[in-house]
Amino acid sequence: MKKVGFFRSIHLKFVIIYVLLILIAMQIIGVYFVRQLEFTLKDNFKTTIQDRVNLLAYYLEEQMTKDRLPDDETTKEEDVYKLLRDFYSPDITEVTVIDDSLRILGTSDPDNQGVVTQRTTDTLIRMTLATAQQSSEDRIDHRGNRIWVLVTPIKHHGEVKGAIYSVAKIENVFQQMRQINNIFITGTAIALAITAVLGVLLAQTITRPMSDMRRQALAMTKGNFSRKVKVYGYDEIGQLAMTFNNLTKKLQEAQATTEGERRKLSSVLSYMTDGVIATDRKGRVILINEPAAEMLNVSRETVLSSPIVPLLGLEEDYTFDELLAERDSVILDYSEPTNTLILRANFSVIQKETGFVNGLITVLHDITEQEKIETERREFVANVSHELRTPLTTMRSYLEALADGAWQDKEIAPNFLEVTQNETERMIRLVNDLLQLSKMDSKDYRLTKEWIDLISFYNRIIDRFELTKKQNVIFDRRLPDQAAFVEIDADKLTQVLDNIISNALKYSPEGGKVTFRVEEKLGMIVVSVSDQGVGIPKENIDKIFDRFYRVDKARTRKLGGTGLGLAIAKEMVEAHGGEIWAMSKEGKGTSIFFSLPYDARTEEDDWE
Repeated sequence: MKKVGFFRSIHLKFVIIYVLLILIAMQIIGVYFVRQLEFTLKDNFKTTIQDRVNLLAYYLEEQMTKDRLPDDETTKEEDVYKLLRDFYSPDITEVTVIDDSLRILGTSDPDNQGVVTQRTTDTLIRMTLATAQQSSEDRIDHRGNRIWVLVTPIKHHGEVKGAIYSVAKIENVFQQMRQINNIFITGTAIALAITAVLGVLLAQTITRPMSDMRRQALAMTKGNFSRKVKVYGYDEIGQLAMTFNNLTKKLQEAQATTEGERRKLSSVLSYMTDGVIATDRKGRVILINEPAAEMLNVSRETVLSSPIVPLLGLEEDYTFDELLAERDSVILDYSEPTNTLILRANFSVIQKETGFVNGLITVLHDITEQEKIETERREFVANVSHELRTPLTTMRSYLEALADGAWQDKEIAPNFLEVTQNETERMIRLVNDLLQLSKMDSKDYRLTKEWIDLISFYNRIIDRFELTKKQNVIFDRRLPDQAAFVEIDADKLTQVLDNIISNALKYSPEGGKVTFRVEEKLGMIVVSVSDQGVGIPKENIDKIFDRFYRVDKARTRKLGGTGLGLAIAKEMVEAHGGEIWAMSKEGKGTSIFFSLPYDARTEEDDWE
């Protein structure tokens, strides 16, 4: 997560809000204080001026009403000037006395004595003389300074005798206000600075736990639940920190439980032999285990988030919604000419109690072997039925002919009886072979093994066939001179060799040769029988060990074969821990090989 910049942090915002609140409060207080202070100073200033002017008016009243004789030494103007000259106030710049006829009697400004005896036209003076009331007015002088003009009437027994026109320097009050404002601004700045520092410290008490919780949240997103938020107090933020720590503990426990369940599920999915595919509600693959990937021959990484319908190859038959509604199994045939693969897919819908569909679970079962076994079972039943029906049909025909009177014919009857006897023996051989295969397929099948010299054992079997053979076939023995002891069941291996040698004799032409070999290869002893018959086509070579399989069915049946000899040989050789296989070329003959476990060192230790 990107780190929060200083100018975007709640720390700065908190300090700014705190400072702004203090600033607004101080501004409101300052405005009210300054306005009240200005009003008070101006009121005190004017009151002081009025008091001094009123005192001056009292002295002037005496001079204005004094009876003067012609021989008096001073005139009224001179007496007024003396009073004005002695009158002093630092806040009054000029005082002018006017009589009731608007004539100026005197002024305190020594540089402005020329206006004495002149008449004034000031409206404020006229209004005071007319109303006998004080009048005042704020004005701006020629220097741009604010002045306060006060006109006070001079009364004698209620009669207005004149007026005092005074000019006061009220600008001094505003200068004092500016000084006070400067002091207030300086104090405000100092207070804001102290407030900002205190705000930072106070903000830290709030933002520090929040920063700790933020770091803890980031650690939790990475799976680290070991950290704890430090509790700085037991206020609301401290309680939030404790609650956050409790939440961390609960999440850690929940994650441990979830992780345990996930591992169990992963283990179950990994060791399942069936394939499992899970999708989301849109049909996209979110989980596929290894068996399913192997069955479908896909990579787990490439199929994640891909639609399941084309993955299963069902886009022509189903949509995802139809798969959600499918309750029966779906057979998936992925068979190729060289490989058979048949799967059965079962579908289960994942949905909540409300019915909302979250996805689909698909379980894949490999039923290739089951289908193969079922196919072989059907073929086996058909083959057995066919093999039994042929001799039974022949026997029924001949017996019907005999019953119709053919038994009285001395030439035909013996032939019919001989055919019937041959077919009966053929059925007996077929049933015996089937019983032998059934016994070998059963779980309680056991071999009676003993150590036997395979070379001597093989020679005895070849001798027996050589004495009883009816064809003109040459036996070529290419067997080693030294003994080779193997642990085998002599009866079962005799049956194996009988079946192989019998087939070699059946398919060998007159004057042909049957070759017998024994060789040691890679800890195995390999026995082979080769003929010079018609051979087996290449595409059929791997099928000759299947039950009831014949390359030339008509000829085999004519020679009395059941089609089970090589199948029985295969079962017996594999029961001994060996393998059996064939090699053939059409027109040149066939060789049947089988191997048996062989350890030459055991022979040296036990038979020296």
